[in-house]
Amino acid sequence: MAIVEIDARAALRRLLAERELDFHKESSSYSTHALHAFAAKFPPQLPRLFIRELTTPGETVLDPMMGSGTALVEAALLGRRAVGVDIDPLALLICRVKTTPLSPLDASQAAHDAVAQATGYLRDASAIASFLGSFDSKTRAFIDYWIAEETQRELAALMLAINQQEDSQLKSFLLLAFSSIIVTKSGGVSLARDLAHSRPHKDATKVPKSAMEQFRLRAAKTVRALEASSAMPGTVAVEALPGDCRQLPIESETVDLIVTSPPYANAIDYMRAHKFTLVWLGEPIDSLTERRSVYVGAERIRRDDRDALLPFVADTVRSLGERDPRKAGVLAQYFADMRDALREMARVLRPGRAAIVVVGPSTMRGLRIDAARCLGVIGERIGLDLVGIADRKLDRDRRMMPARTENNGRTLIEHRIHDEQVIGFIKP
Repeated sequence: MAIVEIDARAALRRLLAERELDFHKESSSYSTHALHAFAAKFPPQLPRLFIRELTTPGETVLDPMMGSGTALVEAALLGRRAVGVDIDPLALLICRVKTTPLSPLDASQAAHDAVAQATGYLRDASAIASFLGSFDSKTRAFIDYWIAEETQRELAALMLAINQQEDSQLKSFLLLAFSSIIVTKSGGVSLARDLAHSRPHKDATKVPKSAMEQFRLRAAKTVRALEASSAMPGTVAVEALPGDCRQLPIESETVDLIVTSPPYANAIDYMRAHKFTLVWLGEPIDSLTERRSVYVGAERIRRDDRDALLPFVADTVRSLGERDPRKAGVLAQYFADMRDALREMARVLRPGRAAIVVVGPSTMRGLRIDAARCLGVIGERIGLDLVGIADRKLDRDRRMMPARTENNGRTLIEHRIHDEQVIGFIKP
């Protein structure tokens, strides 16, 4: 039975006011959650709480900016229909593997075969040269800068082997294992440090790990995760859709709950890390740079709608403009993009149902931007009811927020984001 408006509103108000939302002592690596590094994931217990309390089995949960798919996994595990949308191709790959029932035995055999085939390709100099020669000049320059020559050969051999896999689900599994040896929390096979935090910098002293060995180990770890978890119930519908949160490919009033964590304003550049994988999957570096420019929170200004922003939001942008006019344009674009995203959320949500938006403050040119309050004001203007805003403290060892650095390269941990807000809306 669906939750009526008054019940959803009361339940949401209670959750925001009374529940502890930090979850610092809880494990985040169960089920398929830990299959691939991803910056700024929220703990799975956070979406799980709202999904469990605000929906019933069989209802539809949407994450319109699904990222690594945490909310989708939790919705599926709880027997809800899960729908996610994202503009980022690596996010789509990650989510589809995490939410697709896959036989551990089949996955293990596919990984074994891929390693054997890649070992054979390493002895075929012409095949390796042909693959590496397929990159355009800019993409090739990017790869040469970040990837050592021997590592390039191993990665090329692995991609040649993976491309031989005819089963689309097994191929996605292999591609995820491939990506996870490049975009890592530590180490990895490139010459970059801090890739998983989306702040890559080259370390010329780094000794890359063997790509072949890392792939074998990572694939085996992923198979163990599939074995240890209940994986995704085969009877639950899960969709990970390519699309833009500002123009959702979803029919109006078909969603029972939205749980999402949009990018922070001026905080995380996902493509900066994801392109390290995507170039190997055939995406030219120029196309990735262009794609990056349309992401929510992008630094490149496409639109400056500050004149159309609401007074409180416009005042926030204006205060930043006194310190840095360009940054003010970036912030105005962010709020305009989020206005469009919130409008789409309101469109697809059923009346009387909730939207949970988890967002953190940003510090731009020394000015703290209260993004949650701004988004609350925007949400109310487009017709959502703001039920409340709750604070949660971040676990600095798990959230993988990017850290700023001094000119000498030392990390300023104290400048990391320490908190974020959980905004609760109800559609009247």
